Amino acid sequence: MFFILVFALGLIFGSFANVLIWRLPQGKNLGGRSICPRCKKKILWFDNLPLLSFFLLQGRCRECKEKISLRYPMVELLTGLVFVLLYLKFGLSYKFIFFGLTSILLISIFVIDLTNQIIPDELVFFGIILSVLFNLSFVNLFSGFLAALFLLIIHFVTSGRGMGLGDVKFAVFGGMVVGLNHVFYWLVLAFLTGAIVGCILILGRKAKLKSKIAFGPFLVLALFLVIFF
Repeated sequence: MFFILVFALGLIFGSFANVLIWRLPQGKNLGGRSICPRCKKKILWFDNLPLLSFFLLQGRCRECKEKISLRYPMVELLTGLVFVLLYLKFGLSYKFIFFGLTSILLISIFVIDLTNQIIPDELVFFGIILSVLFNLSFVNLFSGFLAALFLLIIHFVTSGRGMGLGDVKFAVFGGMVVGLNHVFYWLVLAFLTGAIVGCILILGRKAKLKSKIAFGPFLVLALFLVIFF
């Protein structure tokens, strides 16, 4: 029963992550009721139940019958599963709370950067504040700025083509999360997964050598790998 409650909590926070993913890139206010992007009708509360409403509505808006993006249930389901895995690893502890809140930001950053190729400053700054509140230490601050400095050097050397400033700012947050002992592994994993996916896209003719590929999702994926393993 407790696992179900943790999963349900993750679904709720996943629904909130969808709000961040949809509104932040457009500069919209986070307050107010959700609306259908097509017909602009306000979504009723019983049509906004995480994961459940998508299946009850058969993946369509009640009013205009427009298809609801699969992204919504996928983000909610992923967040729910991450919460369960965090509980299995850390139990009901401050680490569970910290990494649970962090995972909401990470999943939001992953999707936003993947679809819009931007990392909202609001998410990064909130993540830094969260890290300070839960895990403030000089070592962690140093770890964050060390990671950011490394990516900043790449940014300047490549004149911004190899690394965006959004990634640099995100590195402060990510470095504080993993700490000095794991920051090297985090960055290596991020570049390794990025290189593998990049090669697959090039071989599959989905991208070219000069194609711009968002690096934020690989930083996020590597962070989760370090957190869990």
